[in-house]
Amino acid sequence: MNFDKVIFGFFIVLALTLNFGFFLGEYENPEHHSSYEFFAVIIVNFIATLLKLGDRSQIGAILLASSLVADMQLITAAIYWGVSVHVTNTGLTPAVMSSIVSLSGGALLANVISVIILVSETLMSRR
Repeated sequence: MNFDKVIFGFFIVLALTLNFGFFLGEYENPEHHSSYEFFAVIIVNFIATLLKLGDRSQIGAILLASSLVADMQLITAAIYWGVSVHVTNTGLTPAVMSSIVSLSGGALLANVISVIILVSETLMSRR
């Protein structure tokens, strides 16, 4: 068993499951979406992106691209959250929260694509 591949797969799947956990719930209700979980989603996605930097294959490029998309969506959501709460003092209104959850949904889709690619690559590889 290759320990590097275990760590790589662990962070990709962890990014997906954390993102799903944040995404789940009523879109407009801030009580259903933890800011701590959102922070964990961002950190784990960044770690997964860093782990994808070393792969120079075509599939590695697609994995990196999907991870960068997820990072961009999450960073945008975090900036929007911070600006809405701390700069404009709008607060977490239902409209703001649904935008944040929608952006995390885009990141969730990018993470699903990463996991599908990882699983298909694993199934196609020979021993």
